[in-house]
Amino acid sequence: MELLEKVEKIREKTGVSYEAAKEALEACGEDILDALVYLESQGKIREPEVRVYTTREEASEELRQANQNYEKSANESFQSQSHRFFKWVKKMLIKGMENMFIVSKNGEDKVTIPVLGLVALLLFVFWVTVPLMIIGLFCGYSYSFKGEIEKSVNINEACNKASEVAENLKKEFKKED
Repeated sequence: MELLEKVEKIREKTGVSYEAAKEALEACGEDILDALVYLESQGKIREPEVRVYTTREEASEELRQANQNYEKSANESFQSQSHRFFKWVKKMLIKGMENMFIVSKNGEDKVTIPVLGLVALLLFVFWVTVPLMIIGLFCGYSYSFKGEIEKSVNINEACNKASEVAENLKKEFKKED
């Protein structure tokens, strides 16, 4: 780094004049840190308001508590982690069985399956399920969800819009013929 760059760096950090920064650098063998200390000792820049120098393990209560929490979570046994995971899986399975996926045509429910069944179909036979659902939209079928899922997420509105789009596409296609 050139002398000019060092002078500029000191000016940015301290707000002293170019002359004072250059003088401090020359007096300290062009070492930036020594120049900062030199300027501080001459009273040209403010000393830091808070000084903490320690090699002892004195830590704030917050830091100590955070460290204990980290160690506790790091030492958490595989058994308790797996217990928590399986508890979550159980909760998801129950929700998947309580909520229903409904396929209807002309206002009449044709098929009602648990959301868990829909997820299984999408996971294991995705390339069959998705095209059938799309074809179903063009054949006048509509999809909806019933249960807790419809309260937390307004997914039925999206299903209705998909049905409307399919109907509009059918109408446009028929117009072209």
